[in-house]
Amino acid sequence: MTTDESHRLIPANTVRVELRVVNSRFIGSAGPAATVEQAKAFIAAVRAEMPDATHHVYAYIIGHGASTIEGMSDDGEPAGTAGRPVLSVVRGSGLGDVVVVVTRYFGGTLLGTGGLVRAYGDTAKAVLADVPRIEKIARRTLLVTIPYAAYEPVRRLIAAHDGVIEDEAFAADVTLEVSVPEAHGAALIEALRGVTAGRANIVT
Repeated sequence: MTTDESHRLIPANTVRVELRVVNSRFIGSAGPAATVEQAKAFIAAVRAEMPDATHHVYAYIIGHGASTIEGMSDDGEPAGTAGRPVLSVVRGSGLGDVVVVVTRYFGGTLLGTGGLVRAYGDTAKAVLADVPRIEKIARRTLLVTIPYAAYEPVRRLIAAHDGVIEDEAFAADVTLEVSVPEAHGAALIEALRGVTAGRANIVT
């Protein structure tokens, strides 16, 4: 796998693992987040699920390649011992649009700076190792206005090009808001013009 390919990978769903380190429980939760708002909602959901935990350390990376937004928090652990090692693991995972929360239930024994770094880093590695990965497919939006007579054949064409109708408006003509994979966009536009004999108005 090349670096370019890895930058397009995102989590397919949410995963959770648990490690025990010197009586402390470390629970790693990881999942997809396409925006900072989604990452914050994921973190808030984990906090709400385990409100009695000692710490909820997190890190996220939104986006891929050179244009990413990162965030992290030590959540009360000594600075640099929790959020930073989790973020380091996330950076090295090849995933984008990902959020990781490591929840700690303190077990009564202090782990020390090195112990904390290892425990948080190891939990992040364990949960990301279990995360199923899918490729993020770039999509584009088309605004398509067609005669009523073309509605059914156009719907079939959109489906055949892996497109999704996000919205429909019925007035003098039918206007469809269509999301389609970038790789299929040009072929769909050409097919739409063909099936409507050039009567489709397409805004890209």
